[in-house]
Amino acid sequence: MRADTLAVILAGGLARRMGGGDKPLRVVAGRPLLDHLLDRLRPQVPAMVLNANGDPARFAPHGLPVVADTLPDHPGPLAGILAALDHAAAAHPDMPWVVSVTGDAPFIPGDLVARLHAARQAAGVKLACARSAGRTHPPIGLWPVSLRGELRAALLAGERKIDRWTARHGCAHADWPADPYDPFFNANAPEDLAEAERIASHLQAGNVAPIE
Repeated sequence: MRADTLAVILAGGLARRMGGGDKPLRVVAGRPLLDHLLDRLRPQVPAMVLNANGDPARFAPHGLPVVADTLPDHPGPLAGILAALDHAAAAHPDMPWVVSVTGDAPFIPGDLVARLHAARQAAGVKLACARSAGRTHPPIGLWPVSLRGELRAALLAGERKIDRWTARHGCAHADWPADPYDPFFNANAPEDLAEAERIASHLQAGNVAPIE
């Protein structure tokens, strides 16, 4: 476990491809996607928050603090990351790092946080994001709280693309395989829930081992 890192689960989007609602609360293998994700994330960090807008009471059963975007009009995942950086600065001054994951990715690796830190240290840069089978996953990344002022300024100037902003500061990549399943699979649309069911059933049956 990295004692210096706060985790944020990004759930502030509008879920248009899923038909609206909260993607993390969609049920797979009898449990919300969020619960599958928390099982993987809890052993890696000492504290977690959920970035979501609207009434936070809908997430109360999961026992997480909920932080809303501080910028209007749903400007995307960068706004959720900024909200988490601000929360870390105010509530967890002993945690200079934030790791972000998406709330619709229930199978993240058990070593995600450790390997993101190792990647940015090896590259000598401030940022890192996940990559599987050569495909980058910009919302699943590691962020220093010290950059929150620069991130806020970029958002206020209209920046919305994560990889364009991270490129300004240098971003390392931590690599994972995508076989026997992609650990960063995300349930973006209703048809993706069937694939999530398939992966979850194989994991529960022991047909495949969780990717670490």
